[in-house]
Amino acid sequence: ARVEPVLNGLKGRTGGVKISIDTYHPETAARAVASGASIINCVYSAPVGDMLRILDENPGTELVLPAEAWKEGGSPVAYRDKVYIDPMIGFGTDREEDMSRLQSIGALAREARVLVGVSRKRIVKKLTGEKVTGKNLGGNLALALWCMLQGASVVRVHDVRETVQAFKVVDVM
Repeated sequence: ARVEPVLNGLKGRTGGVKISIDTYHPETAARAVASGASIINCVYSAPVGDMLRILDENPGTELVLPAEAWKEGGSPVAYRDKVYIDPMIGFGTDREEDMSRLQSIGALAREARVLVGVSRKRIVKKLTGEKVTGKNLGGNLALALWCMLQGASVVRVHDVRETVQAFKVVDVM
C-alpha cells in the first residue's frame, strides 16, 4: 500500500530504467509488478517458489535471489535468464563469511547471472582498518572491480560516477 502510489506515479516516466522492489512478501511483489516494477529483490529463501510463479505470470520480470536459495532450489535452468543470484555480502555475516562469499562470485557467475552489492559495506573497514566514515571509496572501488572481474553481471553501488570511471579504465586495459 505504501509503494503502490509511487510505482503507479512512475509508470511511463522512467525512461526505460527498471524499477526494483525489495520484498520477501509474494503479495507485495505481485502488486508491485502489476504497478510497474520489473525486478523483485527477494532477500529470503522461504518464498522462492511463490516468487518464481510471479515470474511465470509476468513476462519481462526479473528476480534477485540469495545464492543459498538458488542452490537450494536446484539452480533451475528455466530461470537462468530471469534470475540474478546475490551472494548477500554484509547480511548478518562476519568478515570471513563475506570473504568466502566474495571469493565464490566466479563460481556463481558460471551458474547464473550475479548481482552483488558491496558498496559501503563493513567489510571494507574490516579489511583496511579505516575508522573514518566516508573514507572508504578506494576499498569500495576495489570490491566493485573484483566482482566485475569475477563475472558479476550487476554491481550495485552508491558512488556511481567513480565506479563507472574505474570500470571504463579496466575495460580499456
